[in-house]
Amino acid sequence: MSGLPNALDAFFMPFTPNRRFKAKPRLLSRAEGMYYFTPAGEPVLDGTSGMWCSNAGHARAPIVQAIARAAANLDFAPSFNLAHPAAFELAARLAGILPEGLEHVFYCNSGSEAVDTALKAALAFHRARGQPGRTRLVGRERAYHGVGFGGISVGGIAGNRKPFANSLLGGVDHLPHTHDLSRNAFSKGQPRHGAELADALDRLVALHDPSTIAAVIVEPVAGSTGVLVPPIGYLERLRTLCDAHGILLIFDEVITGFGRTGAAFASQRVGVRPDIVTLAKGLTNAAVPMGAVVVSPTIYDGILAGADGLIEFPHGYTYSAHPLAVAAALATLDLYRDEGLFDRAASLAPLWEQAVHSLRGEPYVIDIRNIGLMAAIELAPRPGQAGERGQDIFHAAFDSGLLIRVTGDTIALSPPLIITESQIGEIVEGLRANLRKLG
Repeated sequence: MSGLPNALDAFFMPFTPNRRFKAKPRLLSRAEGMYYFTPAGEPVLDGTSGMWCSNAGHARAPIVQAIARAAANLDFAPSFNLAHPAAFELAARLAGILPEGLEHVFYCNSGSEAVDTALKAALAFHRARGQPGRTRLVGRERAYHGVGFGGISVGGIAGNRKPFANSLLGGVDHLPHTHDLSRNAFSKGQPRHGAELADALDRLVALHDPSTIAAVIVEPVAGSTGVLVPPIGYLERLRTLCDAHGILLIFDEVITGFGRTGAAFASQRVGVRPDIVTLAKGLTNAAVPMGAVVVSPTIYDGILAGADGLIEFPHGYTYSAHPLAVAAALATLDLYRDEGLFDRAASLAPLWEQAVHSLRGEPYVIDIRNIGLMAAIELAPRPGQAGERGQDIFHAAFDSGLLIRVTGDTIALSPPLIITESQIGEIVEGLRANLRKLG
């Protein structure tokens, strides 16, 4: 078999210019370790962990074997009024590596579902504790929180919101984003300027009254919008303000979780503990779709104690705690632990930083930013054609054997944590060569 599809029209592709792709498709047929392979057998070095998700590399045997065993033993088990033992084991394992005080795990199937679950948990908590008026949600400009109606409502990417603007949740407001090229261009790690942007929450509190605000949700590092690293002190200030006004703080760690920032979770990297955290992607190394929401005992106990029905939290999914996903997650956590991948990411971060910042001065590069094993190279847009330069570099890189991710005209990088020093060099030199070709 050639591995090539016999037709392209039937697949309505997500977040893709369908007509352009189908005129010249770029296909992946298998993956192993740090590489994808095209149907022709050409290797493509993965500079994006698939899509921020294959943190331990591709087709890892322990995960594959765990999934096969689970499929042969327990292909499905409902989680409504029933459960299977491994779901409890995984919850305890997750609580053991998350920041202290995040202990209760609710399973779902994606980051989008995790965000909507987290928002509902925040609303349910305030209602259960006798503050049903706390219904307002606060997101942030340029944020990505998945594609559920809750997620795009608190999200701040205009292109995702525009087609559905008349159907988004009411009672949602947004903090300003933290991207500041004039003061923070080419920052290494957390930028120096911008902590005061968190004070915009005080403005919203004054405008709406704190007794109406349920939760603030932010990505510790905004990923899909182009790796916006939080300014020094920003998240700490946001935590203080939320505490002062009785507002829950939700960290969306769908991208930043599981070693991406050089710690198990970005909240640990910056030393700020949220009340609720959302997880997905690296949770199962992307081998089986899975998401999770983890809440503090205060929230869990509050919802259970204050519920006005037999079922305390009337929410869930058919595939919550799916046995194959749980098996993949447990095997993934074993790999992270046994191979020391979080520590590996931290140890490689200085080399990664030096390498990506060496692209300063290459054609069109107007900013470079990084944290852990994440980086963004922002390019000047082509006049009147925003996003086209990003598409050009994406296609050129792939055709030369390198997978990157672009968001608009920004290159986003997040390689698997198993990357070698020489492969870091390959990614950066591949980008350099392609930028010069474009130049």
